[in-house]
This record gives sequence, C-alpha cells and structure tokens, in this order.
Amino acid sequence: MRLPDLGRRGEGWFLLQLVIFVAIAMAGGIGPAWGGVARVVTLGAGCILIAGGGFLSLRGVLDLRENLTPFPRPMAGARLVESGSYRLVRHPIYGGLIVAAAGWGLFTASPLALAGAVLLGVFFDLKSRREEGWLSEAFEGYAAYRARTHRLLPWLY
Repeated sequence: MRLPDLGRRGEGWFLLQLVIFVAIAMAGGIGPAWGGVARVVTLGAGCILIAGGGFLSLRGVLDLRENLTPFPRPMAGARLVESGSYRLVRHPIYGGLIVAAAGWGLFTASPLALAGAVLLGVFFDLKSRREEGWLSEAFEGYAAYRARTHRLLPWLY
C-alpha cells in the first residue's frame, strides 16, 4: 500500500491530526450520553486512560530529545531511538494520544469522542505506516527494530 506524502516532510499528516484532535475535544463537550453508576465508572476509567496515555506520549517526547519533529519524515541527521519507551513500541507518542483520546471519550461520556478516538487510531496507524517508509529509508537498522517491537501500543499492537 502506497500512502501519500502530503508534503515534503508530511506536513499534511500533521494538519489532519490537528483537525481530528479538535473534533475529539469538541465532541467531548457536547454533553454526557449516560449517567448513574456507568458515568462514575467511565469517569474513573477515563482519568486513568488520560493519565496513562499522557505518560506514554510524554515519555516518547522525552526519549526522542533532539530527534523530535511534528512531521512524519525524520529530520536530516536524526538518529534511530530504540531506548526508553521506544524499546517497547515504535510510536509511543501516537499510541499515548490514542489512549488519552479514548480516556477523554469515557471521561466526558461522549460516544462521539469515543468514535473520534477510533478514527484517531486508524489515522495514526496509516500515518505510522507512511512514516515507517521514510524511517526505513533513513535508518539501516529499522527493519530489525520493526520486527522486534509493536507499532502503537506496548504489548498489544
């Protein structure tokens, strides 16, 4: 499958991601779709997922250090990071954002925000596939790294 570049560095991928983030945030503000005990349970579960997803994303940012870019094409002179959160998963920032978005949907009791989290998961899966094409071109050892790590979620996917 050949995915589009959407710009020299993949700028279009980043812009689409921002649009999805805004839609998820707004969907959470529409109002709770359920109440009672279910609301209390999903409120707690949402908090846990937001915190866990936030931690995974933040750890990914910190582990990348000077290699961090908002665009999927790696910067010239970047190095392949395989330590920290990248030891477990190839795209911890994306995975963390998906988990946090699902948490937001549960926290706000919004089926629309939960659907947005699913859309974000599909989007990041596609974006990561495009990114991995560029990473394979840039780093000789990327194929071996990809073979031993999960794509988005540690121990799962």
